[in-house]
Amino acid sequence: MSQPVSAIVVGADRLGNIPELLKGHNIAIRHHISGRDPSHQKKTLQLPSGTDLLILLTDFLGHNVMKTFRSAAQRAGIRVLACRRSVCSMKQALTQCGYCEACSLEPRAEQPVQFISKSGNAGSKRARLRQAH
Repeated sequence: MSQPVSAIVVGADRLGNIPELLKGHNIAIRHHISGRDPSHQKKTLQLPSGTDLLILLTDFLGHNVMKTFRSAAQRAGIRVLACRRSVCSMKQALTQCGYCEACSLEPRAEQPVQFISKSGNAGSKRARLRQAH
């Protein structure tokens, strides 16, 4: 397996199931910042070196904190992923950014799926349509 992507997560007090989801996408959480500290609104914030991805949990962040972290990521050339703090929202955002779960894991042999109708007639039109999808 390749080197995991190093990420910083900003927002929320607790992450719930998000760390397991990110691990499945080969993303390791390097640091979690709640975003509540007033110093996070500074304009000259710097992200730690070695950071590959910044994840902003938008439903737990103020506009100024988001703006500060986005500009710090832009200065450092780091990708930014913004979503709400839910597993579904995180999955959708990861897929849109190109971090699909199947691509991040080791390649595995795919077995063709074959659907057979209840009557057992695999040659029927319905069975062929199911195989195509």
